[in-house]
Amino acid sequence: MEDSAMLVGDTIRLRPVREDDLDELYARHVDIADRGEHFPLGVLSEPAFRRAFHDDGFWAPDEGMLVINDESGAIVGHVEFYRTVKYLDEAELSYQIYRDDNRGKGYATQAVALITRYLFEQTKVNRIRLLIHPDNAHSIRVAEKARFSFESIAEGIWHHRGRNEDLAVYVALRDRFLASG
Repeated sequence: MEDSAMLVGDTIRLRPVREDDLDELYARHVDIADRGEHFPLGVLSEPAFRRAFHDDGFWAPDEGMLVINDESGAIVGHVEFYRTVKYLDEAELSYQIYRDDNRGKGYATQAVALITRYLFEQTKVNRIRLLIHPDNAHSIRVAEKARFSFESIAEGIWHHRGRNEDLAVYVALRDRFLASG
């Protein structure tokens, strides 16, 4: 079990990125074949990736990344948050579980719920959203299990694989989320 865990779930631990994680995280970052059909395909150069870590450790007031460790301490994914627009009281989450053998174990649901609770309890963010391709049944289940509500379809908002796609907007509001457990 990770003793440097920041947030603890039933079968995962979320913790800040450490310098000794960078080789593994960069290898996962550039492995676009492991991202699945609905995850953005953009990549950073390795120098830009390492520079971003060295600037702030992938953790700042308005954005951050935590690695997801399983019970053995292995990195099985990551979860990120970032402010959407400066004038909105809103953050967006992104997450990725690495490798098929780690998917379907509830890691993403726990990570989303843990970081959502953390952001609501420790920051002034009032609204957290997930943007999910409507065909991504796995991520829709993650959103619903993590107590996010379907809000709308944002039509043609995402340019992916050469065409514009719709995205479903799922939202958690501070008072409702914290009141539900």
